[in-house]
Amino acid sequence: MARTIIAANWKMNKTIGQAVEFARGLKNALLQKPVEATVVIAPPFTSIGALSAELKNSTVCLAAQNMNPAAAGAYTGEISGEMILDAGCRYCIIGHSERRRLYGEDDAIINAKVIAALNYGLLPILCIGETLEEREAGTTLAILTRQLKEGLNNVSADDIQKIVIAYEPVWAIGTGKTATPGQAQEIHLFIRNLLSAMYGEKEAGGISIIYGGSVTAANISSLMAEREINGALVGSASLDLASFLAIINFDGQGL
Repeated sequence: MARTIIAANWKMNKTIGQAVEFARGLKNALLQKPVEATVVIAPPFTSIGALSAELKNSTVCLAAQNMNPAAAGAYTGEISGEMILDAGCRYCIIGHSERRRLYGEDDAIINAKVIAALNYGLLPILCIGETLEEREAGTTLAILTRQLKEGLNNVSADDIQKIVIAYEPVWAIGTGKTATPGQAQEIHLFIRNLLSAMYGEKEAGGISIIYGGSVTAANISSLMAEREINGALVGSASLDLASFLAIINFDGQGL
């Protein structure tokens, strides 16, 4: 059965002090009222070490926002999977649309990162999604098929359940727009069926497929009510502690 995962992608936000203050508040809130979902925070690289110390022995996991597929070498400004793991991360976001769009990352580079992450024992959060132009052209399913198949190239059946798939329609990221729960469910079901064809129905059933795209406290419950949506990758709404707590308590079990 797929795990429920709520992940905060802070992008280029928060100083170390701000990050620690947030993490302390989150840790204390979860001690008082635990949630069933796996909670993940992806801070800037500068805050990973401090948050690893702050969240030690808590239920909150850390993720890196990116990684270089190389083990080491002359890659100025880059961070390897070994460094990420050593700093305290369990997950790594790979293939986010901003990495694809702003930094020219293609499916081959993204696949190399997925393989490297798995080799280091990290759990990849592989992002896939279509642009507005691709959606309007009716090529959404073809785009997602290509991104998924090429992104998972050479990933074995033994490793596939270590990977989280994040569907993030590019047109809904940071725009205030979001796919309707029905639209998101339709795409998540397509992804599940594609994974079933690639790896088998049993294996595909255990893969967490989460939604990213202007997720907020106001829409999380309706999204999570859909059968194939196993969680969320949350951007701007994860920067405020009260907002993020409301999201991880989407079923009303906590606050």
